[in-house]
Amino acid sequence: MTDLATSPDLDAAMDRYRVELTGYCYRMLGSSFDAEDAVQDTYVRAWRGFDTFEGRASLRSWLYRIATNVCLDLLSAGNKRARPMDLSAPQHQASAVLNERPEVTWLEPVPDGRVLPQTADPAEMALARESVRLAFVAALQHLPAKQRAVLILREVLAWKADEVATLLDTTVASVNSALQRARATLSARRIRESEADPLDADQNKLLEQYLHAFEAYDIARLTTLLHEDAVLSMPPFDLWLQGHDDIAAWHLNQGIGCAGSRLIPTRANGLPAFAQYRPREDGAPGHVPWALQVLEISDGKIVGLNAFLDTNRWFPLFGLPEQLDESYEVQQGA
Repeated sequence: MTDLATSPDLDAAMDRYRVELTGYCYRMLGSSFDAEDAVQDTYVRAWRGFDTFEGRASLRSWLYRIATNVCLDLLSAGNKRARPMDLSAPQHQASAVLNERPEVTWLEPVPDGRVLPQTADPAEMALARESVRLAFVAALQHLPAKQRAVLILREVLAWKADEVATLLDTTVASVNSALQRARATLSARRIRESEADPLDADQNKLLEQYLHAFEAYDIARLTTLLHEDAVLSMPPFDLWLQGHDDIAAWHLNQGIGCAGSRLIPTRANGLPAFAQYRPREDGAPGHVPWALQVLEISDGKIVGLNAFLDTNRWFPLFGLPEQLDESYEVQQGA
């Protein structure tokens, strides 16, 4: 019997793995809220079944086994999260139609701190960031659930094939076969690679230029920061636009209400992000939440503007202010 059986610190022992388990469940499920629920369910099952844990595996391996079963149960209904780009062709600004789809349709953003364990190894941190980026997690949703688990455990978490086989109650040959098929599927998705480190000097300069251009609502200047085939998406609407001309036209027409917005930098999915606050519609001082903008960057340009509009869900999750009052305006202007 493991020493933890009589330890009052079992909760603390399990909580050491909370962030990495949340990251694992997020990659599996594509939903930040579902991932949090899955980890909570994992811990409840672990407590209830702790008498059967005899220490033959490490506590970490045992928790991953439970978390995997929780995720597979949740995925058994066949639901998978998507981005607007997965569901339809791009529209053009002049004829764009806003069609809202249910929340359960969408791949959700997640705060870095909820899913990225701290590590002093730059290579490990780069891999962790890459593996929660929107494009990668969206591609994972195209894999059958067990292939998804195999690929994450083998290629993201660096488990050995025999360890994964034990966790999934299968053979090493089956694990290797599943990994090969999963790799082929992801290769066919042609995931666009993001910059390796979103905090280098060039990217910081690009983000600063974006912030100033957006807050000034200088769309001509903002357009110069976009890749020519950049994409704008706005869940929960399935509309998406491609190309900086259509994106610029959208901001100057349907999106003109964003003029005068304020942005607060944050982090989501291993990517730079901004909380966008628009001026109050009643003309009163201050700004109110409008979107969580998650930016994808490649080759020194912004290639993805992902505006998640359900701020009632996202801003509390990211610990963002409910509004920006006049004191913020004074501080920004100082």
